[in-house]
Amino acid sequence: MHRFIVEDAAEELLFLDEDESKHAKNVLRVRKGENVEILDGMGRKYLAEVEDVSGKRVGVRKLEELPGNESPVRITLYQGLPKMDKLDFVVQKATELGAARIVPVEMERSVARISADAAKKQDRLVKIAREAAKQCGRACVPEVMQPISWKKALEDIRARELMLIPWEEASGKRLADVKAACPDARDIGILVGPEGGIAPEEIAQVECECVTLGPRILRTETAAVAALAIAMGLWGDV
Repeated sequence: MHRFIVEDAAEELLFLDEDESKHAKNVLRVRKGENVEILDGMGRKYLAEVEDVSGKRVGVRKLEELPGNESPVRITLYQGLPKMDKLDFVVQKATELGAARIVPVEMERSVARISADAAKKQDRLVKIAREAAKQCGRACVPEVMQPISWKKALEDIRARELMLIPWEEASGKRLADVKAACPDARDIGILVGPEGGIAPEEIAQVECECVTLGPRILRTETAAVAALAIAMGLWGDV
């Protein structure tokens, strides 16, 4: 079944925006009477029927609300700023796995740096998150922030109930060990270093649980997906 995002889904009769409508009519070839799934991007989704394909905006009528599929745990992924293609991948996979927020962070060893066109790049990442949410049938599109400095990230990190940092120099503690000690955590942060890793000085500034992801050193994008998947399996719904 085709899925579309309609951010204001309060009414019974809804209209896709022009981009979604073009995709629906010209690529997916939706027809009047066809059933589709509508996501509001905020956690609710509906079964709907295509009612009008004659105008610039496709009209659909809600039939019933469908069960939600958001994780019971809210995870913020702090991703050490990597090269852009890697960040695209991380945003896509983090959306599929259920991350609530994705925060790119410029760190000491980041190869990439915050650029003047950060807002434009953020728009691109938001689009990637929206498409990933549609693909996986997720009713909530995660918040994707503009890249921020390490100083600003620290302020945000300190608001988390539990902070996890996968680190190649961790002593051997695994995520399952942290779960045993903190079984009821519901607001979790995961900080993944950039290509150059996390500097010890940065670790020292965060009240956190440093954990290992195994005996092999993972690429930054692999570490992000692995840590998020394991955390969702332990605290969430994977």
